[in-house]
Amino acid sequence: MRYPKSLALAVAVAGALAGPASAAPPSAIVTPLMTKPLDDYPGKEMLMIAVDYPPGAVDPVHRHHAYAFVYVLEGSVVMQVKGGKAVTLTRGQTFYEGPNDVHTVGRNASQTRPARFLAILLKDKGAPVLVPEQ
Repeated sequence: MRYPKSLALAVAVAGALAGPASAAPPSAIVTPLMTKPLDDYPGKEMLMIAVDYPPGAVDPVHRHHAYAFVYVLEGSVVMQVKGGKAVTLTRGQTFYEGPNDVHTVGRNASQTRPARFLAILLKDKGAPVLVPEQ
């Protein structure tokens, strides 16, 4: 199964934005699990990813230009979109981002324990998974 080059690029960009390893918190580890064209919706696809947050991991401010559905598998994460309230989610809880949302906070709530979540993105075929915000 092939995964979009945009996913590898997005992960690399997120890591580069984080700066030197000694000065920045750890980055998320993104694992593509499945990509499926949505034949009933021409030009659209579903991408399923697992996101592992090491202790203290923080995402850069970004957007997905996708419908994003998040399900926490382990640990606790803090999520927030622009204009919304920050929420701390634990195992079994969910979060939603729309295609126009700016993801202002995405981080592991713990400095000592890992966290993991599953994200399903409904997006344009070939579109980048993550677009950093300035």
